[in-house]
Amino acid sequence: METPLLSDKDQFPSEEIIFFHLGETKKWWESLFSYIQSIHPDFSEEWRYYHDGKSWLMKVTRKSKTIFWLSLVSGGFKITFYFGDKAEPAILESSLSTDLKTAFQNGRRFGKIRAITQEVRSEKEINEIKTLIVLKMNIK
Repeated sequence: METPLLSDKDQFPSEEIIFFHLGETKKWWESLFSYIQSIHPDFSEEWRYYHDGKSWLMKVTRKSKTIFWLSLVSGGFKITFYFGDKAEPAILESSLSTDLKTAFQNGRRFGKIRAITQEVRSEKEINEIKTLIVLKMNIK
């Protein structure tokens, strides 16, 4: 397991700190959040420090619905979506990569939900996240 970045609970993840850790993947961060702000202006972003994981995570929500969780990793960032079992047919029929579909099918269950995590290091992963956002918004 990776050592979590943003592990100092007293240091809020400012844009300067985030961009320092992102390095060359800053352009993909900006691309993703530009997309979110233009297509989903009603999404809210909130950084919180979680003691169980000893790091800061960003939770992106729409009203009371959590869309995804974001964390920084060395040289990039990763986003995790949680879907219930009833989302499986839509996920399997989507344009997501076979790897993500397989990861969801074989993923650890937390009750009736499973996670899909996508690490972002290129434009390909941004497109996967856009698809996951659409799926999350369309599945009730």
